[in-house]
Amino acid sequence: MLIGLSIRDVVLIESLDLAIGPGLTALTGETGAGKSIILDALGLATGARADAGLVRRGAAGHASATAIFALPADHAAFAYLDDKGLDYARDEDLVLRRQLSPDGRSRAFVNDQATSVGVLKDLGALLLEVHGQHETVGLLDVRTHRNLLDAFGQVRVATVASAWSAWRAAREKASALRDLADRAAAETEELTLRLSELDRLDPREGEETALAEERALLGSAEKALADIAAASEALGGDALSGKLASAFRALERARERAIQAGAPADGPAVTKLAAACEAVDRALVEAQEAAAAIDAAAEGFEFEPDRLEKAEERLFALRGMARKLNVAVELLPGKRAEFAAQLQAIESSAEALTAAERDAADARDAYLYAAQALSAERRAAGDRLAAAVEAELAPLKLEKARFRVAVEPLDEDRAGPTGIDRVAFEISTNPGAPFGPMEAIASGGELARFALALKAALAGRGEGPQPLMIFDEVDQGVGGAVADAVGLRLKRLAHGSNGQGAQVLVVTHSAQVAARADAHWRISKSGDDTSTRTRVEPLSAAERQEEIARMLSGAEVTEAARAAAKALIG
Repeated sequence: MLIGLSIRDVVLIESLDLAIGPGLTALTGETGAGKSIILDALGLATGARADAGLVRRGAAGHASATAIFALPADHAAFAYLDDKGLDYARDEDLVLRRQLSPDGRSRAFVNDQATSVGVLKDLGALLLEVHGQHETVGLLDVRTHRNLLDAFGQVRVATVASAWSAWRAAREKASALRDLADRAAAETEELTLRLSELDRLDPREGEETALAEERALLGSAEKALADIAAASEALGGDALSGKLASAFRALERARERAIQAGAPADGPAVTKLAAACEAVDRALVEAQEAAAAIDAAAEGFEFEPDRLEKAEERLFALRGMARKLNVAVELLPGKRAEFAAQLQAIESSAEALTAAERDAADARDAYLYAAQALSAERRAAGDRLAAAVEAELAPLKLEKARFRVAVEPLDEDRAGPTGIDRVAFEISTNPGAPFGPMEAIASGGELARFALALKAALAGRGEGPQPLMIFDEVDQGVGGAVADAVGLRLKRLAHGSNGQGAQVLVVTHSAQVAARADAHWRISKSGDDTSTRTRVEPLSAAERQEEIARMLSGAEVTEAARAAAKALIG
């Protein structure tokens, strides 16, 4: 609800602060008094187009307009402020302010935070509607018609939104798997080749270390065998044993001859020969043992002739594959398992893609079924709304006019969470005339009354807070019973049938309309040869009756007019 409007140096208004209440407020005054200035100022505060002509002549600085709104905590304006990163408190008033310089430049503020005029305009679209001779904001925007119809018909949009979410999720999953399959097709050949190479190579964990150790050992073994052979050659082999054996036999014969010659067996000569024989015998035995040990050592270094070459070839093959795959040799077994898993995933992804595409097709069918059911609900609601609007037209002197709700299917690529329908409100003002958009067919006065009829039919059927509604001379060109019908419908909009009435401002020349108001402002103009000022006065009950009498009788207020005014007010 708009609770306050502050105006400084706008056209003929130097300074004005208005407190605005709920219900229906009428703005009246003589032609040219400046009633439209109030609406111009409100438009300035809510982002309407403005030019330097709005700045009051002689003003010391800029023109400014401030609109103060009291909103419920769940109002859509707060979500918008969140999106724009603007600070607010849900339990405080929303303040929109705009300054306009004489050079036409303007500055915009929300709760004293600098912002753009576009933000004010967007907030204004959420907070108010203007219906008048020259402008009807909201109802003429075909983008709003579907939501208005849905609110009127209380159709099941949530079912379609849920089906849309399921279809979109299924499509995204299928698309992701399709992209994976496309990439996999290009990768399969490479993966297959690499896996085949690794299968042939058959790398084993820890193999590089074992091969490196074996190669080092085999390289050392060749040199060790050469040294052993040299040792064996130095020992003389069997020749040394033969010489030692010959030496032993020669010494043994010498000992025997010494004994035969009469030398005592325990004499020095025989004893020394016996010691020499024992020494040579020991040398023979140790020579034989040394030769056997050398042979045993040689046998310990025996290996296949090409064993070293094979180990080196295997090690080079492993390291070459590691370089090709840009990994360490010890990671080759893991890489082999990874390639095998990827190929398996590619094979299974084809099955997953088939299942995902089937799910997406099922989700599409479910969405289209729900959307078509919603379309049928909308067409039925459109018929009811058309009947309700046409019932309002005759009392508003639009008895020859017709109204319809066009519900047309959209292409599937334009489907969304709200269904597959384009909804448009269309009118025909004369019998046999074709239907078309309201703004293209209706005249200014008719357009405002069409808007009033539509709002009257929609009243109380929507959800959430109603915007401020402004009707500018909706009674233009009508009087009597028609003007009274206009006033009655404005009153009904303001109070509602279920406690969800809207705040309504009406600029009017009709006493019948003004008499229906809950509050009444009189706008007047005064001044001298140098300046002119517009004043806005909230009227008391007595002043209101006098103003309505003036509207009925003209310049001279008669007692009959006063009596008629009293009767109108009731």
